[in-house]
Amino acid sequence: MAQLTGGQQQPVLILPEGTSRYLGRDAQRMNILAGKVLAETVRTTLGPKGMDKMLVDSLGDIVVTNDGVTILKEMDIEHPAAKMLVEVAKTQEDEVGDGTTTAVIIAGDLLKKAEELLDMDIHPTIIAMGYRQAAKKAQEILDSIAISASDRDTLIKVAMTAMTGKGTEKARKPLAELVVDAVKQVEENGEVDKDHIKIEKKEGGSVDDSMLVQGVIIDKERVHPGMPKKVENAKIALLNCPIEVKETEVDAEIRITDPSQMQAFIEQEEQMIKDMVDKIVSTGANVLFCQKGIDDLAQHYLAKNDVLAVRRVKKSDIEKLSKATGAKIVTNIEDLSEEDLGNAGKVVEKKISGEEMIFVEECKEPKAVTILVRGSTEHVVSEVERAIEDAIGVVSATVEDEKVVAGGGAPEVEIAKRLKDYSESVSGREQLAVAAFAEALEVVPKTLAENAGLDSIDTLVDLRAAHEESPYMGLDVFKGEVVDMKEAGVLEPHRVKRQAIQSAAEAAEMILRIDDVIAAAGEEGGEEEGMEGMGEMPPM
Repeated sequence: MAQLTGGQQQPVLILPEGTSRYLGRDAQRMNILAGKVLAETVRTTLGPKGMDKMLVDSLGDIVVTNDGVTILKEMDIEHPAAKMLVEVAKTQEDEVGDGTTTAVIIAGDLLKKAEELLDMDIHPTIIAMGYRQAAKKAQEILDSIAISASDRDTLIKVAMTAMTGKGTEKARKPLAELVVDAVKQVEENGEVDKDHIKIEKKEGGSVDDSMLVQGVIIDKERVHPGMPKKVENAKIALLNCPIEVKETEVDAEIRITDPSQMQAFIEQEEQMIKDMVDKIVSTGANVLFCQKGIDDLAQHYLAKNDVLAVRRVKKSDIEKLSKATGAKIVTNIEDLSEEDLGNAGKVVEKKISGEEMIFVEECKEPKAVTILVRGSTEHVVSEVERAIEDAIGVVSATVEDEKVVAGGGAPEVEIAKRLKDYSESVSGREQLAVAAFAEALEVVPKTLAENAGLDSIDTLVDLRAAHEESPYMGLDVFKGEVVDMKEAGVLEPHRVKRQAIQSAAEAAEMILRIDDVIAAAGEEGGEEEGMEGMGEMPPM
């Protein structure tokens, strides 16, 4: 309020009309509630016995999945604090490809524990500092319990763990082997570029029919029916330019005064096309992939020369072909030579579920491979594809880091146990925050137990007792008992856990430090769209 002469009081408006503002504890409670609600949403999908979500968008398209990041991306989330947790899941997906649900539920539980501390009148900054200390210590503990391994057997176990509960149960082992072979094939100097593993999906058949092709599958068909369907010992040319007569850049006018000139003009154009095809054939190429168009006449000449040609191939596919066959991508036909050609054992056009596809197979030491994913329906194939992408992510991380940790909630219980001991050495109120961080990590084994229909408290008690003996004891949800996860072969990459704990802690810390939410008015005035539902989030 501003004091005016004459004793009148007039409000001073700093923010425009219609702006909503939440201060102090209100802002914190609201943001924490949003985080908790989001974590609760994905919680039921965690673990081998997690359930799936069916998401229907405004157009009626359906996605059935239990992949954390897919659920959060498909949900239309308005709340700003909830959006920050979605970012956590996206980062987790980009960095390691798995563990998205874990990251979000840890963040949700960290916020839940923080709320209890805020009710005890502990300042948010102190909680955030305590969480930061705890996260740092958690990383050290995680490093100390990591297992060094990157042999094929371990990689298959890691891939199978990532796929468990993703709708690929019955074909887990063969799919895991496909993924491991693919990652091993494209690995260069200890690094894996996941872009070089192409996933091509086609419904029809069963998941068991999925296969790994030592080369590339192109979802296209031959440009001319007269071309061979199969080429053995393929010599492959990759072109980045069209095989047609160039149109002039400027508007040119050609005056033709008698019919013979017209004929000569057409013949000249035909000759140019024929010369282009002759140039390609003279290098010894018998398969041609072109990123641009191929003229009808050129198709005819290529077919006469028994060259299998495909046009309008995606740039990414051309690059993968180059990696797989060793061919160079050529921009000018004149420059094409025999050295630019790549090799493949065979190039075949096959019909898969009613559509023609070109298989470039049997490449020698290809640095790009393709996994063909099959499944009975479109939704099944999509979910298998997501499982395979997660598996590729975890296997790549394991190949690069050569470190794994036990699964089944074992690392979380061990870190929680040691963090509680560590908290006693922390002075000041941060001690309570470190202890809260430790408790929050136990949400992972608790959720695994709940999703398997077990009693979460009994399970946690059993796990804590077992961890007095070994840091690798985790929950086998199928047997409903605590077993040694290292021996059971349930392994996860060290990087997945490290990233999940780190990003969850950072997100919780950031949300805790917000004490004022100022939301601009929406387009039509009144409440801002992003804040709708802020006060009316579902009760926990």
